[in-house]
Amino acid sequence: MRTHSHVAVAALAIASSFAGLTGCGAASSESGDGAGNAGDAKGLINNPAPDFAANSVNGKGRAAVKASSGKVLIVDFWATWCEPCKKSFPKLQELFVKYKASGMDLIAVSEDDENSGIPDFGNTFGAKFPLVWDDGKSIAAKWKPGSMPSTFIVDKKGIVRFVHSGYHDGEEAEIEKEVKSLL
Repeated sequence: MRTHSHVAVAALAIASSFAGLTGCGAASSESGDGAGNAGDAKGLINNPAPDFAANSVNGKGRAAVKASSGKVLIVDFWATWCEPCKKSFPKLQELFVKYKASGMDLIAVSEDDENSGIPDFGNTFGAKFPLVWDDGKSIAAKWKPGSMPSTFIVDKKGIVRFVHSGYHDGEEAEIEKEVKSLL
């Protein structure tokens, strides 16, 4: 019996380690639907991006889906406590710098319970794009991100074309390819 419990503990540890590398768990929603999942997020593919507008917490003005009409838009859901987000943020910043002049926008939506650490996180990881705080989780309730980070790529007509749940090393190459295909 002791061997079986060690195997179970080892399996749980491996699964937890893998989850920590790819995503930070489900994002909660205040809509009464419970936790979101990747299937919900992928349900937005080929559908209009849910609109939202919010003031940035890092001095980048007001960010809105409709304001990015005619541009390729990345909407990234993240949190300051999310380890994969710490890896994805510098990669998103690189994409933002590389493609902003070509017509790409990026809005990063924090799912933190409080907004106090958001500007510091952005500064630490070099974010020059708008960071908004989803106070009350109303934005997440519409987009249904399955994990942190969840990255949505919206075409110039406002249609969600690609969704990435979680983040793994090298995924920015796939995101870049998708962005380029829509520019």
